[in-house]
Amino acid sequence: MDYIELMKKLERPSKRVDAVLDTDAYNEIDDQFAIAYMLKNQEKINTLAIYAAPFTNEKSEGPKDGMEKSYYEILKLLDLLDHKAMKNKVYKGSESYLADENTPVYSDAANHLVELALNYSKDDPLYVVAIGAITNVASAILINPEIINNIVVIWLGGHCITWGNSKEFNMAQDIAAARIVFGCMVPLIMFPCGGVVSSFTISEAELLYWLKGKNAICDYLVENTINEANKYAEGKPWTRVIWDVAAVAWLISGEFFYERFEHSPIPEYDNHYAFDKNRHFIKYIYHICRDALVSDLFNSLLSE
Repeated sequence: MDYIELMKKLERPSKRVDAVLDTDAYNEIDDQFAIAYMLKNQEKINTLAIYAAPFTNEKSEGPKDGMEKSYYEILKLLDLLDHKAMKNKVYKGSESYLADENTPVYSDAANHLVELALNYSKDDPLYVVAIGAITNVASAILINPEIINNIVVIWLGGHCITWGNSKEFNMAQDIAAARIVFGCMVPLIMFPCGGVVSSFTISEAELLYWLKGKNAICDYLVENTINEANKYAEGKPWTRVIWDVAAVAWLISGEFFYERFEHSPIPEYDNHYAFDKNRHFIKYIYHICRDALVSDLFNSLLSE
């Protein structure tokens, strides 16, 4: 893939696109917002599959357990959204992180992504929205590197390049996978967490005023978010990041973001970036128009 072709594919599409979503849905409260937002915007995004991504934290015993819990959380959300027909398009992902930069982790999700991507082309790509550890996507690329010509990856991972380190949850879980995706010349739109999408937050007052009592998915999002926040901030004012929404939103409107081209940074194993101005370009999001995006999110969640 030459640089001109790569940069053309980094432009936001102006038409409805085919896409898949890769999500560690049980990890936090924001994946649920992102899934609902994506499925509520079918006129812009034709969602062909949802992949369960691995994660490890206090909510899981390890990557396999995190992936399994995410799988069932996705199914739960599809019931709440009355998208039961979508259940047969949900795939279990990696049960472990990459052991190195050469060996894929085979899974239903990675295999499906390879098979699906081969139906697309450089002129009509498949969009891969990833909002967790990027193990499934990196594994698919290792299984068949040719798919980089047929996909565009939108990943929420890492911190902004001036943050001082790259030790962000999604990236730090599987640095090998991040190095593959940043290094293989797949068209990549990067949503950095700390310093950029960390500004995309929601408050209890907004949730209660705009969403509570409106429909089943709204009530679940409100309850889930408030319950999580009350674990550390009950009786105090708080906001929660719902940054995963931003990666989906890039396919919906360019009005929500400021973006630029950057040479692809190199995620190092010491949780820092290295830089090389001879590397290919990625699209780098550096600002979110928070109020505009929240307004569109709420309008989408309230729609029939």
